[in-house]
Amino acid sequence: MNGIINIYKEKGYTSHDVVARLRGITGIKKIGHTGTLDPGAEGVLPVCIGKATKLCEYLTDKDKEYIAKVKLGIVTDTLDITGKVLAKERYNGDEESIVRAAEMFTGDIMQTPPMYSAIKINGKRLYELARNNIEAEREKRAVHIYSLSVTDIDIDRQEFVLKAHVSKGTYIRSLCDDIGKALGCGACMSELVRVRSGIFDIKDSFKLEQVKNIVKEGGLSALSEYMVPIEDVFALDKVIMKKEYDLRVNNGNTVSSDMFLPYEKKECITPFVYMDNSIAVYLSDGTFKAIYKKSDTDTYCVIKMF
Repeated sequence: MNGIINIYKEKGYTSHDVVARLRGITGIKKIGHTGTLDPGAEGVLPVCIGKATKLCEYLTDKDKEYIAKVKLGIVTDTLDITGKVLAKERYNGDEESIVRAAEMFTGDIMQTPPMYSAIKINGKRLYELARNNIEAEREKRAVHIYSLSVTDIDIDRQEFVLKAHVSKGTYIRSLCDDIGKALGCGACMSELVRVRSGIFDIKDSFKLEQVKNIVKEGGLSALSEYMVPIEDVFALDKVIMKKEYDLRVNNGNTVSSDMFLPYEKKECITPFVYMDNSIAVYLSDGTFKAIYKKSDTDTYCVIKMF
């Protein structure tokens, strides 16, 4: 079984926990997730199964949407409500100031990754250093904030809701912290839900218990009906090889257009990976096998085998 399933990661699970549970449910070892969510966060976590694990690098690059609850006046070492409180100061401003502060962080911005994150520095995860009270120097990273909107502002409760559409690599905790600094009172993230990752939307996601029931009642074949096939991920022209050239593809050798059968183009249902001058190559029996890229001549070279 090969494909991508849209999992709803619930609170209390790490992304690795989700992978481990799915291995137990399906009996398949080759499973990988496409973007870490903290244990306290919930929402969309696309998971690649079987040969689809080779897609993980493409899926992690996609834009994402989040809904976060932000607590004003509290600064913590983890930048969320679970961390050690470092400072407290009540916010006494108005609602309009909160909206203006959030708007400052749209577009291209530089963001400092939080110490409690999975980024590696000199072979050590930042969160490992943080747990040993070691503060590492972190380079700022360029990220893009497509849009931010502030809703449900409650000055009495010192909180508001932040809706964010962001590029890969954006830390919402850091965004909340930056807004708090701009307001002069500090802030931290108290809740986080990822509502979309690339084409995967929260309304189409499955909790682990639902996946377990699907497999229990209908087996793996039933689960495959809820997965996005590998080939539907790519927005590519699709070609079938002449039978005598199947071996070339299986061996990852170069191919040319005279080796292709006439093939009616099959449109991708929900494509979200685009590659210039590339094709999806099928064996003569219709099995999707590889992505090839065209060179300066009529020759195609393999860039990813499945």
